[in-house]
Amino acid sequence: MSVAFRRESDEEHLEPKFELPIPPGPNLVTPRGLALIEAKVTEIEAALPHAADEEARKKVLREARYWRARQATAQLAPMPLADSIAFGSRVRFRLNGKERTLDIVGDDEADPTEDRIAYSAPLARAMMEAGEGDLLDFSGKTDAIQVLEIGISTSMAR
Repeated sequence: MSVAFRRESDEEHLEPKFELPIPPGPNLVTPRGLALIEAKVTEIEAALPHAADEEARKKVLREARYWRARQATAQLAPMPLADSIAFGSRVRFRLNGKERTLDIVGDDEADPTEDRIAYSAPLARAMMEAGEGDLLDFSGKTDAIQVLEIGISTSMAR
């Protein structure tokens, strides 16, 4: 029989399963973000014994590795100053004529539908270290962002 028609097993033809990607840079978290990571680890560890089959178990273990790594590397960010935008700030600003308010938080806590963006997001990076009244360039446009007000995110409450 020709080697071309021989197959050792079905396993060798499966797509490889890669680890969940960990965002680059430090794993800064707010107190709320740290609590969310800890809750996720607890939830996944509780689900592990109930995995229905080997494939489900592998999926849960993969998630567990990601969240345990995020928990182990979490760095609680210091309270931001109220006079310039930083990690943990709540920012009211105008962009393209529309006023918005966003909290700048860690990668795992970010949820744009809840007005929380990661500090690594382009919009957050464009606003870092700006003060009230500053006009900032964004997305190739001069003075696209006007900072209206800076406060402290509720995620920073300890």
